[in-house]
Amino acid sequence: QVQLVESGGGLVQAGGSLRLSCAASGSGFSINVMGWFRQAPGKQRELVATITSSGRTNYADSVKGRFTISRDNAKNTVDLQMNSLKPEDTAVYYCYAYSVPTMRSFWGQGTQVTVSS
Repeated sequence: QVQLVESGGGLVQAGGSLRLSCAASGSGFSINVMGWFRQAPGKQRELVATITSSGRTNYADSVKGRFTISRDNAKNTVDLQMNSLKPEDTAVYYCYAYSVPTMRSFWGQGTQVTVSS
């Protein structure tokens, strides 16, 4: 079992920055993909960014050029640097981890990000 604990959410004005962090613990197997999803009120959960253990990244079009995902494989942590934030970035952000050998997905409890206009 993998536990994911997020931190770093909060309230920021449009144009500002926030950094989200997520730490994974309890894993006895490889975590191949880590990333972030978000869910705004009344909307489905959507991908924000993912990063593989080899450093390959994938971003939603809506955040390209503004958000940067990074990972520390030794510490099993993943960060999301969010710049030039917009009100439409307001959502609960969830940390995500996927293990290829076990084909299991894991989710954090979520952290609120609110961007005021």
